Amino acid sequence: MFQKSLITVAIATLALTQVAKAQTNLQVFYDFASDRQHVTTTLEGFYNDNWGNTFFFVDHDFGSKDNNNRTYAPSGTYMEIARCLNFWQNTVMAPFSLQVEYNGGVYNGYTINNAWLGGVDFFLHSDDFKNTFNFKLLGKYINYAGGVDLDGNKRKSLVPLQFTFVWGMQDLFGVKGLRFSGFADFWFENHTVFNWSDTAAPGLGLRDPLSAKDAQFVFLSEPQIWYNVGQWFGVDNLNIGGEVELAFNFGTLAGFRARPCAGLKWVF
Repeated sequence: MFQKSLITVAIATLALTQVAKAQTNLQVFYDFASDRQHVTTTLEGFYNDNWGNTFFFVDHDFGSKDNNNRTYAPSGTYMEIARCLNFWQNTVMAPFSLQVEYNGGVYNGYTINNAWLGGVDFFLHSDDFKNTFNFKLLGKYINYAGGVDLDGNKRKSLVPLQFTFVWGMQDLFGVKGLRFSGFADFWFENHTVFNWSDTAAPGLGLRDPLSAKDAQFVFLSEPQIWYNVGQWFGVDNLNIGGEVELAFNFGTLAGFRARPCAGLKWVF
């Protein structure tokens, strides 16, 4: 049951900020999707302080392969860093934070345009803090670098907004060490998408240039499940699990795709 009293939430949020420990973790996944089939590493960190909190992650894909389907080099990297500012942690406004964020990267020689975001974060939690939820409403500016759409018009977002949901559920179903977490993003972005054929080049994929069309929004979610297997042999840092990437009009792929991954996570 989520807290319904803003005063109670404010007091609990202040307590959480004071006792929470910084966490840095490294996740290593194998992506089973037919258009990927490669390893991805994610370095992730979350840190609380008296002024709010900082979150970042860096994804690194190892997907450049030779003619024998052997990985010989990384294929791309992507990062996000976000700062929530909260100078009113001991007031009824404590669940609300101001957020600023940067996103950007490169993949197979194609740039992922710089994006700057800013807005509001709202935090909810269960009485014991094992279940947490964040809703974020963010303005989003994407640097289109002078690009144009298929009609020759200058690219711009239809609505410069992003909606983000983040959740974490610890000891799911009463199982100690079982965690369900993830995020869901919906944002507006003017970009060109294609139909892709995985059968033409398994593990690589080929896009059909005749199928090109402009998309105006993107949906992306990555629910994760982790189990702290290390608790059974004195290494609490070690977790096993995986995630599923659920995406619509993400990158240059038209339509919906689900990409399952299995992995390990080490919490430093």
